[in-house]
Amino acid sequence: MYRILIADDEPMIRKGLQKLVEQSGLPFASIRTADNGVTALQQIREERPDFVLTDIRMPKMDGLELCRTVAELDEDIQLVVISGFGDFEYAQKCVSYGVKEYLLKPVNKKKFQETLEKLIRLKTRQQSETFVPVTKLEVWVEQLDEAIWELREADLADQLHRMKQELDSYRLKTGRLNDVLAELHALLGKRLNTRDVFAFHAELALSGTADDSESWLRFNASIASLYEGLRAKRRGKPKDAVEEAKQYIEHHLAEEVSLEEVAEHIGLNASYFSQLFKQSTGETFVQYRTRRRMEKAKKLLQQPQYRITDISGEVGYADHPHFTKTFKKYTGYLPSEYRQKMGIE
Repeated sequence: MYRILIADDEPMIRKGLQKLVEQSGLPFASIRTADNGVTALQQIREERPDFVLTDIRMPKMDGLELCRTVAELDEDIQLVVISGFGDFEYAQKCVSYGVKEYLLKPVNKKKFQETLEKLIRLKTRQQSETFVPVTKLEVWVEQLDEAIWELREADLADQLHRMKQELDSYRLKTGRLNDVLAELHALLGKRLNTRDVFAFHAELALSGTADDSESWLRFNASIASLYEGLRAKRRGKPKDAVEEAKQYIEHHLAEEVSLEEVAEHIGLNASYFSQLFKQSTGETFVQYRTRRRMEKAKKLLQQPQYRITDISGEVGYADHPHFTKTFKKYTGYLPSEYRQKMGIE
């Protein structure tokens, strides 16, 4: 999808050109208009267009000056001059600024359509010459996603550095680099949000960047924002969520720890944590907690100095009959029978 900006000080011409673009059937994501060169330049800096169609004679800043400034700002923006016959020689100067086409007023509909198609062909060729494979983007996004999700700060910095080195080898112009970074950022945000745990809303504004260095600074700042936001939500706890949950359960077997409490401790919502835990362990939270309690009870029962009632409390059962019933269900023996089996009277 392409973005186009139409600059002309005559309202009827602006509306007419906009309508021709809309009727072209070509993939334009946005069509903006400006009534003078100064306004047009401001809009270009706010959101980089792919194509600019400009009149020659406009107040505040004429089309020639606009073309010159745009060429210096971003030579990947394709320029088309639309003006009256009397300005033809004047408009010829725009060729040195990379103007792709010159159209006379009144604009011929067929010629206008052909011009738009030409611009898109040129843009497609331009992009193919600096093509970064989608598979490469997907690999980078996966690496960034894992480093952020697992709060591996050093790995994240290393991956960003290596990614920059690889992208530098493509020798992308700033405009194209911005397109790639914007796509990477969007894919990363989408991937992080598919986890359905936290909502990620980091912003990335690349319009108006002066050069590649500024683009990378903004991109890295946004990635850092994603990382810091997640770390704050997790209270700085690096995560293998299930392993951390297991450790927490193990240290609190004597207490009636709930799924919600463990989920809050590791920074996940309870519903997602429940699904993740079952998927990873093959057991529900309650099944796992009960099994670990019974395993600990077996070890304690093998030590004669502990009374059975004390063991009951040590593994989280204030209700001794409940412990006895659960232990028999799990092992097939009453606690006393299990001790006798171990040769402990």
